[in-house]
Amino acid sequence: MNFAITILGSGSAVPTSRRNPTGQYIECNGRIILIDCGEGTQMQLRKLGMKFQKIQYILISHLHGDHYFGLVGLLSTMHLLGRTQEIKVFGPVGLKQIIEVQLEAAGSRLSFDVNVTELEKGSFGELMSDEKISIHYFPLRHKIPTSGFKILQKQKERKLLVEKAKRDGVKIAHYHRLKKGEDVVDDEGRTFLFEDYTIPSAPPSSYAFCSDTAYSEDVVEYIKEVDLLYHEATFTEEMLDRAKITKHSTAKHAGQIAKMANVKRLIMGHLSARYDNGKQHVMEAKPYFENCSYVEDGDVYQL
Repeated sequence: MNFAITILGSGSAVPTSRRNPTGQYIECNGRIILIDCGEGTQMQLRKLGMKFQKIQYILISHLHGDHYFGLVGLLSTMHLLGRTQEIKVFGPVGLKQIIEVQLEAAGSRLSFDVNVTELEKGSFGELMSDEKISIHYFPLRHKIPTSGFKILQKQKERKLLVEKAKRDGVKIAHYHRLKKGEDVVDDEGRTFLFEDYTIPSAPPSSYAFCSDTAYSEDVVEYIKEVDLLYHEATFTEEMLDRAKITKHSTAKHAGQIAKMANVKRLIMGHLSARYDNGKQHVMEAKPYFENCSYVEDGDVYQL
């Protein structure tokens, strides 16, 4: 799976027997990312068979407990299992102190470095970029500073038409240049055009995560045309007053944002414990955005 999103927790602040607090495990081109780490996240990782020692990046959207209470426990377990590889953590101002205070109070020292980067309120930008992926963040509208995240695949090298290259006498040493989109000239002066010996790879995919947020059209510019959008839908419209007070979204709001951003697919989560399932959410969002569904713990989405 080049790009897969596993839902560890689909519920909101109060865990239920069916829904854990927010957590998502992302595997993208060999990079492993954890988004949010609510209470019970490490148990979900074990239950679902996720390789949590391979997590390289942890993204914490905000400092409400259902999005980070499981973090120090997870780091501690990584230590007990012998982790030595550095882990990079991104989150709001105050996150570094929270981690340090909890570890200090327990007299704990980790066997690996935790590199914490704090994100200023209202800021946006790129968190990391390498040859395979990039991760971006952007502000959401909630009671406390909150960030959404976008993960982008990088365009893969072109695919080589190996049999044709062999038949025409292209040297193996030139294959990598052709795949990079470069024409080559061999020692005999023959020119080989990359377009004749390669085809484009599949277009890169994209995923956006919009955690706790009130309805805000400001987010649209950051998530335009992503392949998959996760947007919180804590309530349905009969609870609109409650959504406004708590600065959360309804399913209608999620559908409207998905339509404005012209995304390919919408999945809704962070459902209030008052709902047995998200069927009502889907019925409410569909008039605004047809290709939508709600998430359950353990769901896997492949891009």
